[in-house]
Amino acid sequence: MSKRFEGKTAIVTGASRGIGLAIAERLVADGARVVITARKKEALDEAVSHLGGPDRALAVAGRADDVEHQAHAIRQAMETFGSIDLLVNNTGINPVFGPLVDLELTAARKIVEVNCIAAVSWVQQVHRTWMKEHGGAIVNVSSLSSVRIDPGIGFYGASKAMLNSLTELMAVELGPDIRVNGVAPGVVKTRFAAKLYEGREDAVTAAYPLKRLGVPEDIGGVVAFLLSDDAAWLTGQTVVVDGGLSLQAAAE
Repeated sequence: MSKRFEGKTAIVTGASRGIGLAIAERLVADGARVVITARKKEALDEAVSHLGGPDRALAVAGRADDVEHQAHAIRQAMETFGSIDLLVNNTGINPVFGPLVDLELTAARKIVEVNCIAAVSWVQQVHRTWMKEHGGAIVNVSSLSSVRIDPGIGFYGASKAMLNSLTELMAVELGPDIRVNGVAPGVVKTRFAAKLYEGREDAVTAAYPLKRLGVPEDIGGVVAFLLSDDAAWLTGQTVVVDGGLSLQAAAE
């Protein structure tokens, strides 16, 4: 790997496992120090060990939509590593499955709170603390369901479509010194997405031109690119990373 993030610090939310951990792992491999957040301290501590220990990674446990947790994580990042150059809003929830007409509105509000409002809050706090004066790069982790209709997880997709719109708005408001992009994964083999493929993986992958599901490292590499100077003239874009599935759907 390169050392393109040498001397830089990233905050990655929802990074104790899955896509978030793969993103953090790639950033560390490329020279960054990372602050990772998630709800469970034990899982975060294991992730820190996996990432190379306290010289490379710091864990701060808490709920991603808790403003006080956000402020605490940002203070810890500054005190430990001295900057916050990169932010990845990876945390997302989808506690319901089924048609929109049966959606419990309490769950709907929580989905928007975590998937959208929390991302805005993280950006606000990082901006005030470091990026307003020093610049930086931000990536919001969206979903393929934000750009196509996925019955059963429709409201989750709608929340991620809102996140795409927020990505565009932030890119306009925060440029030129801060770039904001997004990544929209298809089905990636994680615990979060297991219900979408478990027990029928061959049938699911048949629709993909690349004939496989994604793995977390597929997303980590794209996020690292979007955060890097290799993407210096790219902002406000949400990149679909789906093994070609959306192209297949268009062809049909």
